[in-house]
Amino acid sequence: MDFEILIAGTDANAYYMARCYHEAYGKKATLLGKKPMIYTKYTNILNVIYNDKIWTEEGFLEAIEEFRKNHPNKKILLISSNETYAAFISKNKNKINEQFVHNYPNIDIINSLIMKETFYKTYENSVLDFPTTIYYDCSNPVEIADKFTYPVIIKPSNVIEYNHINFEGKNKIYKVENYNDLVTIVNKIVDNGYKDTLILQEFIPGDDSYLFDSVVYCGKDKKVKFISFAQIGLQEHSKTMVGNAAVLINGFNQYGDNSEMIKKIKTFMEDIGYQGFAEFDMKYDYRDKKFKVLEINARQGRCSYYISPLGYNLVKILADDLIEDKEMNFEVIDKEVLLSFVPKGVAKKYITNETFKKKALELWKKGAVNPLKYKKDTDFMRKLLLARRHVDYYKEFKNGVWK
Repeated sequence: MDFEILIAGTDANAYYMARCYHEAYGKKATLLGKKPMIYTKYTNILNVIYNDKIWTEEGFLEAIEEFRKNHPNKKILLISSNETYAAFISKNKNKINEQFVHNYPNIDIINSLIMKETFYKTYENSVLDFPTTIYYDCSNPVEIADKFTYPVIIKPSNVIEYNHINFEGKNKIYKVENYNDLVTIVNKIVDNGYKDTLILQEFIPGDDSYLFDSVVYCGKDKKVKFISFAQIGLQEHSKTMVGNAAVLINGFNQYGDNSEMIKKIKTFMEDIGYQGFAEFDMKYDYRDKKFKVLEINARQGRCSYYISPLGYNLVKILADDLIEDKEMNFEVIDKEVLLSFVPKGVAKKYITNETFKKKALELWKKGAVNPLKYKKDTDFMRKLLLARRHVDYYKEFKNGVWK
């Protein structure tokens, strides 16, 4: 069936979803964005509509309705690249014209995942395991009792609110080594207008290779259709990107059997009635041999593209389920594939786990997948951008804030 695709967002996530559409159907996706962003500004595989009002719920709904009116008599696959637009879609399912097709859980489920305090408290008795966590109310600042074993992780519970404030030294996640740094960071966040809860969380020991990523898809019938499981060898080290995978290998795990964790993920997602894509961020805790869940993104993640070269094109999966009504049986995606945003030289120098590094370099001979590098995207400025980005990675890791 012929259909259009509208992707809300103009970030790296939006780019690779447009790439998936181009790879599967040979067509250009349309992106709806508030402003130009670097990875979707220079490209010839997509079209972009800019609208500075879509960061509000009303503005977003008006913008997608205008797009629909310009594309009558066709199904439109609606996809979000971030939590804000995913929440807008979920909250307004009854208002959005049925010409749009989309797969997101109800707004209560989305809020229970994206609000970190709610997430940990809601699911503390589920099948999942979590790091030890304390909550700090920024709307009522009080002196912080020094009861921690350091390092300690600081991150906002309300990612959407936090993304709307800016200040010098702002990080996505903070890792502090002592009480004075903890107080300094918390005070800075409060002073710059963040009023929700901060998560103060134990740092699970281990380098980047103890981090894991899992992409999950739940069909419109709320049943899990597939789960991937990838070991991360290197995460981004810049202050705005830390927590995102820089190098990972799907189908590889040097810390033992992960089948039990896969069962837990499947059980959890079906128990809560989830729909659509989600991404699990986890860290393996060698102290009790458990995978601790750090967060669940209520959408495909920045690195989720890695399942596409394994035969699981993310856009085609949505189209097969929502438009073609094809039957899907549960699968574990366990084929090996290497994803890397960084150049080989950065991986060789900064991956500290020698076993992971050896495996990554072996797979590099077959080719590393980079979601942002697409050979059919021949825009000259894009090629220059990616070349410069690779050079910048050397600087970022040399001077990176995440040690």
